[in-house]
Amino acid sequence: MKFFSTISFLAILVFSVSSCRTVKQINKAIAPKDSTAVVIIDQSKADSIMMIKKTIENLNRNYIDFKTFNAKIKVDYQDNNGKQPDVTAIVRIIKDSAIWISLTATFINIEIYRVLITKDSVVLLNKRDKEVQYRSIDYLQEVTQIPFDYKTLQDLLIGNPVFVDSNIVYYKKTDDQILFSMVGTYFKHLLTLSAHNYNLTHSKLDDVDISRSRTADLTYAAYENKMGVNFSTYREITVSEKNKLDISLNFKQYEFNKELSVSFNIPKNYTKK
Repeated sequence: MKFFSTISFLAILVFSVSSCRTVKQINKAIAPKDSTAVVIIDQSKADSIMMIKKTIENLNRNYIDFKTFNAKIKVDYQDNNGKQPDVTAIVRIIKDSAIWISLTATFINIEIYRVLITKDSVVLLNKRDKEVQYRSIDYLQEVTQIPFDYKTLQDLLIGNPVFVDSNIVYYKKTDDQILFSMVGTYFKHLLTLSAHNYNLTHSKLDDVDISRSRTADLTYAAYENKMGVNFSTYREITVSEKNKLDISLNFKQYEFNKELSVSFNIPKNYTKK
């Protein structure tokens, strides 16, 4: 697996976009893509404003704040060439500082890659070929054509909503779910929440650039509550443009706020690429 495909895999694993904005802001918006009817929220109506405000407040309450995070994830990955070998990912995060990822080929139980991501850099160890590569966050954006930053990678792995914009343009509540749509710099975004506890259940992103057909679907399921944290232990991610990628993340183990290390030693016999 070359660096490009590895980074593409990692980018999809933690699919995210830059300019991730706080969900505290409320403004105007448009209806979601593929909707047959455009619904414009009348901002002059107090009831509409209050419904949106309550939704945003409850979404904020479910935001996971933490100091450290450690998880073991079973990753299933399928592309245009069919199902790929299963991977086990060990993820360690020190909030706003470092994301450490180890990828092991499950069927042979051998670590093949180790990655360290900081706010401005990426270091990748190819343990199979004994190579080390140094890149920047900007470079990852170039090779994946997905604009993202460190914070969004972090939020995606934790299970916090990403790419939540202030341009809310569509809102609908049923007995079981709440749907609202927004438009940002890069994507039109439709969020679905549980009406009972405001947990995020689905996120759909469509490129605002009409010359592209880039889309992403993220599903959050199997929530658990440990020490007051609502955490999605199973997620499905589908990304498509020219090609289609399907990834499922099954969190086998996870814990918050335990002491952990993200040391990253580079063997002297590794070749710099």
